[in-house]
Amino acid sequence: MRKRPVPRHASHEPSHPGALLRDFVLPDLDRPMTEIARSLGISRQLLYSIVNEKAPVTPEVAVRLGKLCGNGPRLWVDMQAAYDLWHAERKVDVSKIPTLAAPPEAAE
Repeated sequence: MRKRPVPRHASHEPSHPGALLRDFVLPDLDRPMTEIARSLGISRQLLYSIVNEKAPVTPEVAVRLGKLCGNGPRLWVDMQAAYDLWHAERKVDVSKIPTLAAPPEAAE
């Protein structure tokens, strides 16, 4: 699998894990999507939804992708969490929610 740097700057939208799957993993596998879906034990429709960034990579799908790619589920779960959190932080208005706990003191 080709390596691509993952942006870490908060103002940049994290990649949906389906984009990584579509742009890097699937081309390297050089197999039809139907065969990949069958190998993963998921529907072809779900696989297409993931690569088109319409469906999330659930923990169950992450386990399957991790096995297929040989890299374990953590990458897929972390990418989905970063993507979801980035969008939630921009969608949810927290301006009226008080902060009740003081931030921890810096270590001296």
